Amino acid sequence: MTATAIRETTTAPAVPVSRVYRFELRKLLSQWRVRLLLLACWIAPGLFVAGVSQQATLPSDTLFGRWMHATGWAGPLVILGFAGTWALPLLTSVVAGDVFAAEDRLGTWRHLLVAVRSPRRIFAAKALAGLTVVLLLVAGLAVSGTVGGLTAVGDQPLVGLDGHLLAPGDAAARVLLAWTAALAPTLALAAIGLLGSVALGRSPTGLLLPPLLALAMSVAQMLPLPVAVRLALPGNAYVTWNGLFTGPAQLAPLLIGIAVSLVWTALATTLAHLLFLRRDFTNLAYDGAGRRAFTAGLLPLAGLLALGVAVIAVAVPADGIRQAKVQRSLATAFAHLYRMQTGQLHRPAVTEDQLRTSAACTKSDGQAAQEGPGNDWRCVVTWHLPGTAVAGTAIYQLDVGSDGRYVADGDGPKEVNGYFLVRTETGDAPNPLWQFDGNVDLLDTTSKG
Repeated sequence: MTATAIRETTTAPAVPVSRVYRFELRKLLSQWRVRLLLLACWIAPGLFVAGVSQQATLPSDTLFGRWMHATGWAGPLVILGFAGTWALPLLTSVVAGDVFAAEDRLGTWRHLLVAVRSPRRIFAAKALAGLTVVLLLVAGLAVSGTVGGLTAVGDQPLVGLDGHLLAPGDAAARVLLAWTAALAPTLALAAIGLLGSVALGRSPTGLLLPPLLALAMSVAQMLPLPVAVRLALPGNAYVTWNGLFTGPAQLAPLLIGIAVSLVWTALATTLAHLLFLRRDFTNLAYDGAGRRAFTAGLLPLAGLLALGVAVIAVAVPADGIRQAKVQRSLATAFAHLYRMQTGQLHRPAVTEDQLRTSAACTKSDGQAAQEGPGNDWRCVVTWHLPGTAVAGTAIYQLDVGSDGRYVADGDGPKEVNGYFLVRTETGDAPNPLWQFDGNVDLLDTTSKG
């Protein structure tokens, strides 16, 4: 007997969704593992950020990690980078990936159906309860990381990915937007977790779907995939929030990532709902939807990915990582950071227009195509100081990732970018030009207008 048949044989009115939602939420919050996760999310990030901010060695290989000594706003962004790769997929799997499967393991579906008398309302209540817990977990990560950073370091300006300083208020708004944008791929993973929980029954495989998908997307982000494929992945917004911290903000990839994630959320949730209504709750030996899970679950999602790639390839102009874009990004970041170093050393103030900074970059010593990711980019930055006839030059080695993020490592001269400290009137301070992060927009910005 299917869920629809059970509902039609009952003449008593169904229990309101709000009551079932409160019941399901209490069930989730009564589980020790969910309580432990909530406690960890609201405490651990703050302790981690506060502790790392006081250490001599910083996670400079993590985006914004090198600025954790300088501002408290770097901490929540470091947490976001880690959460998008590992924490959020695991958290959604524990909650959304088990919210339906738990009833199969306990054999309580018949009791729940008799009490509620509406499979649709059971599904809605369980999905909403799972969503509520996931939102509480995400909020805990964001709030805890922010409080830990501000408490340990303070409300100082944040250096953006193009080297310009973001005032504390601007930094706070962009950090909030970055975490809000990360909700979209988290919802997509949660919806896929719901689908796995419904389709695979008591099997623990449903729990593994969100982290396995997140791992696959992380690997895909490191591969030199076409831009359309990269943008069509449901977890792309875990990466493209970086564009919020450039000037002007690189919003197009982020908005595309959010839209793709929401479409995946809607499709996966709809598929889970349809499978849930068609299952036979009278079969005590039910152990998943079998072949139906493949045809009604996996194939539609694969079709959505293919459709997304096709639509984005046609509608979105993209040219990937090009020499001119790398040079322009590096020159802009260097000019901003040079002004910061000028302030540290109390030299005469200078503007970007006066510096007239430019960069000349070659990949593989000019022996290969001058485009694409790699750690073999070598750049010479040139700038001019007012009243000085000789131009200044500095060398950088760039490691450019497939997602457009790069790390510029200074290679001299020593007084500019060859050492990680500069001597100031108050003592040694981190040299902003020694090593810094940047971001290349993968889309074709020249076609705008």
